[in-house]
Amino acid sequence: MNAFIAAAVSTPWIPIVIVLAVLIDAFFPPVPSESIVIAAAAAAVSVGQPNIALVVACAAVGAIAGDNLTFAIGRKVGLTRFAWMRRPRMRAALDSAGRGIAKRPAVFLMSARYVPVGRVAVNLVTGASGFPRRKFFLLSVLAGVSWAVYSVAIGLLAGHLLHGNALLGMLFGIAGGLASGVIVDQVMRLITRRESRNRAAGPDHDSAETEPRESECIGAE
Repeated sequence: MNAFIAAAVSTPWIPIVIVLAVLIDAFFPPVPSESIVIAAAAAAVSVGQPNIALVVACAAVGAIAGDNLTFAIGRKVGLTRFAWMRRPRMRAALDSAGRGIAKRPAVFLMSARYVPVGRVAVNLVTGASGFPRRKFFLLSVLAGVSWAVYSVAIGLLAGHLLHGNALLGMLFGIAGGLASGVIVDQVMRLITRRESRNRAAGPDHDSAETEPRESECIGAE
């Protein structure tokens, strides 16, 4: 298996595979782009191929292009035209993304890049909401480059910890990448739920504050 990996990552097609996988994953989450980037970086430590700088560049280009393509889809077709947009999980993600973008667009756009389904929902909603295209592009560049560097760093760490074994390094790195995505997703969910509870409690809290004041006025009279 290690010999097969060494031969696979040495092929000149690897950069194209990375770009296409990351681009497609921006609007079709089942494509495991994080796993491919992390695996390529982990393999580079063990077998010397592919070039690390090239992996970072290809991952960043694919991420930026894919996110902007998803943004364009949201701007062009909206959020309900296709059946997959109306599925319960996607609707929940779109609703959450809409609330997050309305409050903290930069934070949500940057953090959503690390969550497979989250990045699709956030980019679609951002496009459909009329968010400025130039501002989105600049944020997508920052998010894409940081995500590429982060993913390659995980692969490099895994490769060094398990040096000499490309397969184990790749598996360890992929597991770390998936775990980080789950953590970011849970943090975003907790923030959204807390904001929802605060909004729900807002009117009751305000009325509770006004009642004592009214009674005080009556007593004063």
